[in-house]
Amino acid sequence: MASTQPKRPLLLIAPLVMAMTMAGCAGLPDQRLANEALKNGDTATAQANYKALADMGYADASVGLADIQLESGDPAQLAAAEDTYRQAADTSPRAASRLGRLLATKPNATEAEHKEAEKRLKQAFANGEEGAVLPLAMLYLQYPQTFPEVNAQEQISQWREQGHPQAELAQVLLYRTQGTYDAHLAEVEKICKSALATADVCYVELATVYQKRGEADKQKALVEQLRGAYGRGVVPAARMEGVAQVLADPELVIQGGGKTDPATAQEMLEQIAPTYPAAWVSLAQLLYDYPEQGDIDKMLEYLKKGREAAQPRAELLLGKLYYEGKLLPADPEKAEQHLLKAAQSETSANYYLGQMYRRGYLGNVQPQQALDRLLAAARAGQNSADFALAQMFSQGRGIAPDPVNAYVFSQIAVQKGTPQAPELAAQIEQQLPPGSRPQAERLLREEQALRGATLQTATQMQAMQSQDGQEPL
Repeated sequence: MASTQPKRPLLLIAPLVMAMTMAGCAGLPDQRLANEALKNGDTATAQANYKALADMGYADASVGLADIQLESGDPAQLAAAEDTYRQAADTSPRAASRLGRLLATKPNATEAEHKEAEKRLKQAFANGEEGAVLPLAMLYLQYPQTFPEVNAQEQISQWREQGHPQAELAQVLLYRTQGTYDAHLAEVEKICKSALATADVCYVELATVYQKRGEADKQKALVEQLRGAYGRGVVPAARMEGVAQVLADPELVIQGGGKTDPATAQEMLEQIAPTYPAAWVSLAQLLYDYPEQGDIDKMLEYLKKGREAAQPRAELLLGKLYYEGKLLPADPEKAEQHLLKAAQSETSANYYLGQMYRRGYLGNVQPQQALDRLLAAARAGQNSADFALAQMFSQGRGIAPDPVNAYVFSQIAVQKGTPQAPELAAQIEQQLPPGSRPQAERLLREEQALRGATLQTATQMQAMQSQDGQEPL
C-alpha cells in the first residue's frame, strides 16, 4: 500500500543536509582537522576542535584534548587532563588507559591512586587496549611495595608468551629498572630490531646498545634509517631528539670504548628544531656540554628560540648559566628569575633554587625555602638533592642541626650512588645519638616508601610509555 505520509518535509531535508555539510567545512568542530593540526604543531587549532567535540560527548576528542593539556607541563593543566580522561574513562578504553598511565606517573601520587591506575589499566587491557601493557609493567616495577603480590618478571614473561607486543618492551624496561641492561644488550638489540617498525622508541634503545658497544657502523646505519623515516613522516621528532641525545652522551661509551658524536647530534637537532621547539633547548645543552660545537652567543640564540616557544628547559638552562657564573657572569637574581619559571615542571630547577637559598646567594640564608625546594627535587628524583639535604641538616646553617634527618637523607644519597655521600654518611652516623637510631631507621623506611623503589629510572620508563600504537600520552 502506498504511503500517505506527506513528503514535503523531505524536500527540506536535502538543503539542510547540504547546509550542515558546508557548515562543517566552515566552522563546525572537526576531529580530522584537529588531528592534522596537532600533527603539524598547531596546538591552538587542535585544542579548539577537540574541546568543542569533547563538549558534544565524543570520547576520542576528550582523549585528544587531555593529551594536549598533559603535554603543556602546567600543573593546573595536569589536573584538567586527569578530569578530562576520567570523564571519558568509563566508555573509552583509550581514556581509561590514558588515565591509568597518568596516575601511574603522577608526581607524589598516593597508594590509592596507584591502585586506581592498576584498575584502569587492567580495564583498558581487558577491552583490547594493548597500550596498557607497558604502563602496567612500569607501575609494578616502580612501586613493588604497593603490589607485593605481583612478580614483575613472571607477569612480563606471561604477557610475552601470550604474544602481546608491548611485553617485549616491558622486558627491556625491567632490565633498565633492575640495573641489568648492560648484561642483556644482545637481547635488547634482538627485541628492538623486531619491534622497530611498530615501536619507534626502539630507535633510542638500539642507539643506546650501539653506543655502549662502540659499534659505529651500526650506529651510522641506524641514524640514516631514522632520518629517512623522519623525512617520510613516519616517526616523530621526539625520536630524532632522543637518538641525538644518545649520540652526545659520554656515559654510554664508557663500556665499549666508543666515541660520542656531537656533530651528528647537532645536525639532527637542527633538522627538527624549526618544527619541534624542544630541540632548541637540546641544541643549547649540546653546546654547554661540547663548547667546540659553538660559542656562547650561539647557545643564547638557541635558548632565545626555546624561551620564545615557552620551553621550561630553556629557562632552566639559562638560570643554571647565571647560577654557575662560568659562561655568563654570575647573577643570582637573574638565576632565580629563570629557575622559578622552570620549577613547575623541571626538577633540577628546584635543586638549584634550594642551593641558592641554602647558601645565601641572594643576600641571606633562607632555610625554609631551601628545605622546600631541595625536598621537592629529592622526591622527584634529582640525584644530588638528598646529599644537599644531608649537608643542610648536619651543618645546621640557618637551622638547628638535626642528626636524625641528616641520617635519613645521607643514607638515601648513598643508595643513589652520589659521590662523596659515603664519607658524609659515615660522619653523620657517628654523630647520631644512640637512642635516636630507631627513629632514624623508621623515618628512612617511610621516606623510601614515599618515593617508590625505583625512582631513579622513572624518566627512562616514562620515555617508553608513549608506545601504544597511537599518539603519545
